[in-house]
Amino acid sequence: MVSFEFLRKVLNPVFPCNMLLRGYSLCVLMVDVVWVLVNATYAVIKAVHEVFKPPPMKSVDNEKAMVIGSGRGIGRDLAIQLSYLGATVICVDINEINNSKTVAYIKRKGGDAFMYTCDITKKENVDDLAQKVKTELGFVSMLFYCCGIPSPRSLLMAPNEDIHGTLDLTLTSYFWLIDNFLPEMKARNHGHIVALTSVAGLSYIKDQMPLCVAQFAVQGLAESLMEDLRINKINGVHVTLTHIYPFIVEDNSEFNLKISSYFGTITPAKAASSVLEGVLRNYPETSVPKHFLFLGHVLRILPRKATVLVRDLLDTGVDFA
Repeated sequence: MVSFEFLRKVLNPVFPCNMLLRGYSLCVLMVDVVWVLVNATYAVIKAVHEVFKPPPMKSVDNEKAMVIGSGRGIGRDLAIQLSYLGATVICVDINEINNSKTVAYIKRKGGDAFMYTCDITKKENVDDLAQKVKTELGFVSMLFYCCGIPSPRSLLMAPNEDIHGTLDLTLTSYFWLIDNFLPEMKARNHGHIVALTSVAGLSYIKDQMPLCVAQFAVQGLAESLMEDLRINKINGVHVTLTHIYPFIVEDNSEFNLKISSYFGTITPAKAASSVLEGVLRNYPETSVPKHFLFLGHVLRILPRKATVLVRDLLDTGVDFA
């Protein structure tokens, strides 16, 4: 027999409305799922297509590009190559002598560069720098943050135990720079922020916990910036996160390292060129060398034990073999 409770529900005038609402919700869910699957498939196909036919490079002619850490290494080569492409380069470094050499070289080659000496680990210095640059040069449309990328020698020989110093240089100062320059980029819907991190942001390096934490945090900052721009529908400001494998970049060091023994090395100039290629194509994430980006993605989805085995295989320690 049909229960009284069931009859009461069927005869309730609200029951048909509830059924219709549930049916409508189910239909909306199914449409949303199909929409996500179709767009996800398209995104995968597009990504595969771009491997064989990359998007065209944008022009940086007449852009004002600020390079933090332009006195040496990849930062120096980034500043030089940006000047070759027609950008006005704003060179910022704590080492005035090295920075002046970078600026002098750019000017000697016919480029346009300006030098600023600044200790970015202090907020008041960053605020003063930003105000001075805006007053003297105007809108800064590109920001390259090259601080905190360690050399192989420093990773192996000089562990940094100053937690506050490491975080201030690698992460906190980046927040201060973004606070000063991103709002105008958003207002103009034009700009590019480039974050460089090392392999320490992908895998733990022995005796370098503060550095690893800071590098992981830079990745989180870059991804948060991407989401902020997406949610606010600002499509003219781009963020590029670049993973630098310091052991691949030539360091004039006597150390023989496993990872570079496996894959060879490249010069800082070639590393900077690879970084710029990703930036000019508006890639959200790149790596130096390029093929290591895929490896990083694979490590994220593998089980923990499998990830540990791969990391042991590519151990970045000294190779005594």
